[in-house]
Amino acid sequence: MRPSGRAPDEMRALSFETHYTKHAEGSVLVSFGDTKVICTASIEERVPPFLRGKGEGWVTAEYSMLPRATHTRGSREAAKGKQSGRTQEIQRLIGRSLRSVTDFRKLGERQIVLDCDVIQADGGTRTAAISGSWVALRLAVQKLLDAKAITEDPLTRKVAAVSCGIYIGTPVLDLDYIEDSSADADANFVLIEGGHIAEVQATAEGATYDEEALLRLLRLARIGCDGIFAAQAKAVS
Repeated sequence: MRPSGRAPDEMRALSFETHYTKHAEGSVLVSFGDTKVICTASIEERVPPFLRGKGEGWVTAEYSMLPRATHTRGSREAAKGKQSGRTQEIQRLIGRSLRSVTDFRKLGERQIVLDCDVIQADGGTRTAAISGSWVALRLAVQKLLDAKAITEDPLTRKVAAVSCGIYIGTPVLDLDYIEDSSADADANFVLIEGGHIAEVQATAEGATYDEEALLRLLRLARIGCDGIFAAQAKAVS
């Protein structure tokens, strides 16, 4: 039995509360159970120097966690004067995930920045951030289309992410903090609607695992992401 009482293939309660902030072109509060992340999309009419004059856009992301998002207070990284390696790794993952479903030529020479701020953490903050960022990006892109700033939709498909792991010998979907902190193995899957894989991060923590176990985790991730894709579609409809 999982600590939460969920079945091995059962997600936590999932929700996307769109237009959560007033000023951003796209915003959403995404909840994976008790993990809550505010994702905002900001449109900038400029691109990084390496893209100037090429007629292509760019999508990037920043990630942060509020000091009391966890059980004990963490110091603000701004106060330390630098980002942790974990923060840099996560925001690069979010950016790569969103770029995997974006046609930069259709976006035009502009940049969209996704800001992901964790206000409460209970495991799976990066997967919630990726899934929520797609919703925020979709809303921002729709504003460009409605304003006729662009004529073609640059978003090719949905992208979502979910964690899976081996907990007390059983593959399970969407780990919360209790499971994640004691899992024998855990993995983050970033999947694209239609069956494609954008990225997989898989690590053996307490024990190694074989190919069949990895495939079982992937099958669980597909179940989870199918549910996320449906919730994303409902949120932006």
